[in-house]
Amino acid sequence: MIHENISIIVAIAQDFAIGKNNDLLFHLPNDLKHFKEITSGHTIIMGRNTLLSLPKWPLPKRRHIVITDKPDDHFEGCETVFSIEEAIERVKDEKEAFIIGGGMIYRQFYPLAGKLYLTVVHQDFDADVYFPEINFTDWTEFGREDFHDEKNGFDYSYINLRRK
Repeated sequence: MIHENISIIVAIAQDFAIGKNNDLLFHLPNDLKHFKEITSGHTIIMGRNTLLSLPKWPLPKRRHIVITDKPDDHFEGCETVFSIEEAIERVKDEKEAFIIGGGMIYRQFYPLAGKLYLTVVHQDFDADVYFPEINFTDWTEFGREDFHDEKNGFDYSYINLRRK
């Protein structure tokens, strides 16, 4: 069942790579600002490793839901849940909640999400975690901006998609 209020936000390489060694593949300051603009004032849902990879948490102006399988987990300033279903139940009355990773959480939410907010870096990277391959015929584009990052020397795009 598609949940129209569940959105995924992710930065991916052109081959769907998203991370290596529990870290991001690239550093794009403008993308971090973009992430903050889109997610501020909303709930963000993540796995425990994604939370632990953040330099500081909780992130300001966002409600945090952390999915874990460890019954003793407690993260200051965050709500802890033990299943995808429990996370969905917690945000059922919200206009929009954002899935922010990691790989296993993305795979589980991908078939359920109504929107994707992609940052696509137009090159490949050495990675050990990948986003599920996107069948773009299942999605309608509702926003796109293209950029060139001078510092890193690569092109990237913000692409917003709504499930058909």
